[in-house]
Amino acid sequence: MSIPQERRVVTAIPGPKSQELLARKQAAVPSGIGTTLPVFVTRAGGGVVQDADGNSLIDFGSGIAVTNVGNAAPKVVERVQKQVADFTHTCFMVTPYESYVRVCEKLNELTPGDHEKRTFLVNSGAEAVENAVKVARHATGRQAVVVFEHGYHGRTLLTMTLTAKNMPYKHGFGPFAPEVYRVPLAYPYRWPTGPENCAEEAAAQAIDAITKQIGPENVAAVVIEPIAGEGGFIVPARGFLPRIAEFCAANGIVFVADEVQTGFARTGDLFACEDEGVVPDIITTAKGIAGGLPLAGVTGRAELMDKVHVGGLGGTYGGNPLACEAALGVLETIEEEDLVSKARRIGEIMLPRLKALQERFDVIGDVRGRGAMIAIELVEPGTKEPNPTAVQEVVKRCHAEGLLVLTAGTYGNVLRFLPPLVIPEHLLEEGLGILEKAIAEL
Repeated sequence: MSIPQERRVVTAIPGPKSQELLARKQAAVPSGIGTTLPVFVTRAGGGVVQDADGNSLIDFGSGIAVTNVGNAAPKVVERVQKQVADFTHTCFMVTPYESYVRVCEKLNELTPGDHEKRTFLVNSGAEAVENAVKVARHATGRQAVVVFEHGYHGRTLLTMTLTAKNMPYKHGFGPFAPEVYRVPLAYPYRWPTGPENCAEEAAAQAIDAITKQIGPENVAAVVIEPIAGEGGFIVPARGFLPRIAEFCAANGIVFVADEVQTGFARTGDLFACEDEGVVPDIITTAKGIAGGLPLAGVTGRAELMDKVHVGGLGGTYGGNPLACEAALGVLETIEEEDLVSKARRIGEIMLPRLKALQERFDVIGDVRGRGAMIAIELVEPGTKEPNPTAVQEVVKRCHAEGLLVLTAGTYGNVLRFLPPLVIPEHLLEEGLGILEKAIAEL
């Protein structure tokens, strides 16, 4: 599918057809299912999405870091089309198929560390994180799980418990799962004694809390996003992740890296942990793994993964053959088109432009990120007070001009940018121009 790589706004956004569809959505779908931008998509590819009214929008969201290789990437389409004609499902636990095994082999090969690994496949990031905790608890015989401020891990009971932010993810949905404990994250922009002290002090506080309040001998797993996603694209201060990983290794704690949003070339490495040479005991992947089809992986040290009894892991749809073929197409595309380098190039374009805006506009408190996972944090000018109102105004202006952007952050004051790694540079530059105009008009 070839789509012109251009922004085109021919109606108000949303246009009349999208508004009609939105009315149908509101009549048929619970109001708890929110919508960032109510344009109803008919086609998408490269760096654009097209809607029912004929508008073509620049995509700075990638379906929340899912379509890293673009929508309808040729290798994904070819593989899925062939597979859907052969068979759509058998359940891997009943009668297996090769594509599941090939995806697991590739994840064992590509994820950080040269130790022997095992992988199994599930449907979503939340399911992957939940299964990582299951494996850690079973393998260690311990119960406690440690997570971090600003973390996001999913919407199931356990992963909702692991998630830090109350609204909208947890509010009214308790009681929550037991034996989950939260410790400080190294958030450089907001660290009280300054970013230069952040890594050492945050690690010391986290380790002190684990030692005194929980007891390392009771902790099955520490679960952390190498870059906090929904929490605001917080890049932990350098040195923090290795220190936490070292503490886990010294105390028999399973170090789980939640790479659901950071994986598959998004940050300029194939996996974000690689930036500081951190090797997780278990790594969870999803989102960018299969080009939009539901798939997630749990990859871990063989001695941990093999401790679970036969039948203790699995699920009806996990590793669906269509999704497995899509994942193989994604991995081929990442390698053949060198999307790791393209993610770095996106960062090289975006970060200087955004930092120049920060110099001009004191509403921008912080610019951060790596590769094609970039964010700006908006504040009340002259302070670090979060400014969610400004974020919503910028989003509104960007959407009206045909630029799809997403928000994030514990305080609702972060604009996050996740363009497809295949976005043409002219669209990236044009999108940044729209963003600049929106901020200038605040």
